[in-house]
Amino acid sequence: MIDITLENFQSELIDGSMTTPVLLDIWAEWCGPCKQLGPVLEKLEVDYAGRFTLAKLDADKVPQISQQLSQMFGVRSIPFCVMFKDGQPVDGFVGAIPAAEIRTFLDKHVPAAEALEAAAEEEAAQDALAEGDTEGALEKLQHAVATDPANDDARFDYIKLLLQEGRDDDAKVAFAPVIDKTALVRRFDALQRWMDAIDFAAPAVGTPPVLAELDAKIAAAKRDFQARFDRARLLMAAQQWPAAMDELLEILMRDKTWNEEVARKTYVAILEIIEPAKVKVADGQIPPVDPTVSTYRRRLSSVVLS
Repeated sequence: MIDITLENFQSELIDGSMTTPVLLDIWAEWCGPCKQLGPVLEKLEVDYAGRFTLAKLDADKVPQISQQLSQMFGVRSIPFCVMFKDGQPVDGFVGAIPAAEIRTFLDKHVPAAEALEAAAEEEAAQDALAEGDTEGALEKLQHAVATDPANDDARFDYIKLLLQEGRDDDAKVAFAPVIDKTALVRRFDALQRWMDAIDFAAPAVGTPPVLAELDAKIAAAKRDFQARFDRARLLMAAQQWPAAMDELLEILMRDKTWNEEVARKTYVAILEIIEPAKVKVADGQIPPVDPTVSTYRRRLSSVVLS
């Protein structure tokens, strides 16, 4: 619980709500209902275990803030509670309402416990990867997906790591619940294109394509775009990302719209796949940029805009 003053209003309430929702309780010493509501809110803050922060503001000691919020919401009485998220007041309620109603209010605005647990597991997985513990990272990502199936970031990282480790069947199982979102989520589209390339390189039936044969076709006809695209898919399956993008660029330089822009779409998919996980940096610092991703983004822009 935090007591809000003019001095810490910006840091604790506005800036603080950028990372964790903050419920501001506007109260006064003379207000009977305020004294009833206060303990209920304090208990809920404990029950929600960090999913929101409770802040209290004495309306008599800091009238500037309490009056401004009251005017904003058209409220003339206390206790008055305001939910802050992403630095903005987004909702509120008036009076000493029952705990069950407050829980309903909170659940509209604070992340679910499962979502927080999954996010923590995903972060721990990235730490494990940085330390070279691939199996540990896979376990943590699998747990994150199981805990919060709606966490698309964790699912993407999990499937990506499975594919990197050659566990294609496990990746397809993990991908199945979100296959309908492929057209809506760019990173899922990227995974689908990668898995399609893997299946192309090692078909369940028939003879797999041979790189040397595709090279011969391209040598005989520079505009054999299908051969170039097939070659790019073989390189994708082998996780030879720059080489695959180079081949796709060869198509784009000659025909940007070939086969419904499949070369551009596949190129963008590779950029999504090879984009490193975001690393934490201190406030005011710029996160590092991966040189390969940066270079190939510029090359794509140069070709597409030419």
